[in-house]
Amino acid sequence: MHRTWPRPTSLGLEIRRGVRAVNAIAVGCRWLALLLAISGLVGCSSTRYLTLRDVRENPLNAPLALVGRGGPKISDRSIHALKRYGLFEPYQRTPRMAVQQIRDAIDSTDDPELIYSLSEVAYVEGNRAARVRDEASALNYYGIALTNSYDYLFSEDLADRRNPYDPQFRRVCEIYNESLEDTLRLLNASNQLRPGESYSVTTPERTVTVRTATRGGWDPEEFDHFDFVSQYEVEQLNNRHMTYGLGVPLIAVRQPAHPDDPREKYYPDGLSYSVTAMMRCKPVRFGMRPGGATESVLEFYDPLEANQIQLASHWVPLQTDLTTPLAYFLNSPEFRSRNKVTEGLVKPNKAISKRGLFMLEPYDPKRIPVVMVHGLWSSPLTWMDMFNDLRSYPEIRDRYQFWFYLYPSGQPFWLSANQLRSDLAEMRDTIDHQRRFAPLDQMVLVGHSMGGLVSRMQTIESGDDFWNIISDEPPEKLQGPEDARDRLVSTLYFRPNQSVRRVVTIGTPHRGSDFANDVTRWIARRLIRLPQLALATAQSLSRENPNFFRDTKLLTAANAIDSLAPDSPIFPVMLKAARSPDVKYHNIIGVVEKRGLLGRVYRQSDGIVELASARMDDVESELIVNAEHTMIHTTDRAILEVRRILLEHLEEVAPKVRLAGGE
Repeated sequence: MHRTWPRPTSLGLEIRRGVRAVNAIAVGCRWLALLLAISGLVGCSSTRYLTLRDVRENPLNAPLALVGRGGPKISDRSIHALKRYGLFEPYQRTPRMAVQQIRDAIDSTDDPELIYSLSEVAYVEGNRAARVRDEASALNYYGIALTNSYDYLFSEDLADRRNPYDPQFRRVCEIYNESLEDTLRLLNASNQLRPGESYSVTTPERTVTVRTATRGGWDPEEFDHFDFVSQYEVEQLNNRHMTYGLGVPLIAVRQPAHPDDPREKYYPDGLSYSVTAMMRCKPVRFGMRPGGATESVLEFYDPLEANQIQLASHWVPLQTDLTTPLAYFLNSPEFRSRNKVTEGLVKPNKAISKRGLFMLEPYDPKRIPVVMVHGLWSSPLTWMDMFNDLRSYPEIRDRYQFWFYLYPSGQPFWLSANQLRSDLAEMRDTIDHQRRFAPLDQMVLVGHSMGGLVSRMQTIESGDDFWNIISDEPPEKLQGPEDARDRLVSTLYFRPNQSVRRVVTIGTPHRGSDFANDVTRWIARRLIRLPQLALATAQSLSRENPNFFRDTKLLTAANAIDSLAPDSPIFPVMLKAARSPDVKYHNIIGVVEKRGLLGRVYRQSDGIVELASARMDDVESELIVNAEHTMIHTTDRAILEVRRILLEHLEEVAPKVRLAGGE
């Protein structure tokens, strides 16, 4: 019997259609479950970015037995040095009285080994005094450890006998750092740690006058209080970026310094940032004894501006930590109250008040802004791994400053693009009204997912094309209040922002996403509450202008999910729109291949955006990484690619910036 089978191509087509339908239903069901689960928990988050250590981080814990029953105690090397000068037995009998005997021996021998031993002995005695809450004695001994370790490291008399290859040299650095940190802890506990102020510290041996100074972009008035990096363990962030040298890395919590300054609104409440504290000490050997007075300078450095400083005649690297203060801010109640990701999705009308640009670093007119724009159901938090890694490179942090854009992601992306355009213009008028700072005209936008569409729309010339999607009539014929007409028309007319010179899109659905299917759109329309001002404006104008608009749903009912549908009329217009000739585009795409039962690849996407939709022809570079949609921009390859792009941008614009007086 002869049978007629369907042609293989038809069978394959039907299978693909069936698979696509099943995928759409599966995606819709997953999102339905997620959205229903979170709809009553808007803004809640239990993610922790820091945990408090049981014992603070201290490299001297083990060598000096600071933790445990047997300590604290000096090292075997110090014991050996004391024995050589007949000082170990007096030290065993009365450690504190032996300090003066060690000083006398140093006066006669000037032996670096003995200077080191004195620093170690003093630090141990300071630790013992602190344990019994004898704060005055603790400050005294920490001061002895601090000044003698400083002497060991920088005295010109010891230049020919210091050995930087000796492990002892690094141990002296650690004694300097930890004695300074313990001193600062005691001062901070009594609220005496205030940048910009001078104060005196009285100990059983002397009175120490401490002058303070800040070195960097933050003013002394912007310091609210300090916390200590060593007290915390970083969670969530992929990498912890530190440098090793001298100084105490601190977490500085900012307070608004000038409430009337319009730039103040760009700094979020509760912002914390990195500071390294350094103490410049006077020489202590040969004559400085109990009862004397001395003066020291306590300096607070911004590691974004300086990673080494000059002490005496030496260039010294600073000990820094850029990551822990960032995690401290992300863990703060102030940040959590603003970072309501789900509220931005399902209640954009409520989240609109939090919209805007903000900075986590001091504004610097000499640095090029990199504006990071998040995507759907997201927030600036999504950029923290990339931000943390990029600014760990000196060549990036020296020339760039990072800004973040927060917007209600539940609204159509063209509305968010219009708002970003307005917010960028307002920020420029606020910080550089006279257009004097050339780096601000070399801006780079980096957008993830829907944020890539929001970013690219800053660089296109729309003409009448967007308007023609909704109406055959010219906008001049639109009837209604002038402010309402202006709001609607401005949403559909775009001109390139002349300050934007480069755009990086990551996992962006340039032709829409199958994620926005009938199921997810049905769910979204029942959960997402659109901004009332935009909605009321569109509804009012629709009523006043019957038969004026081709399809009022685009104005009155479209949400972010609708706007991302592949059949949205906005995408063809965007793809053919004129682009600014001065802008360069780069693209990063995620691909996680899906294979069928026979191992054949049937789908190339990042799980949300198909490869075909993510690709663009007008880009300077395109990189494909093996990553799911929500993780593309956190991968090492993507971060290194953005670094490469930023360095390429510097090579091209540096001459323009210098000629324009931007340096």
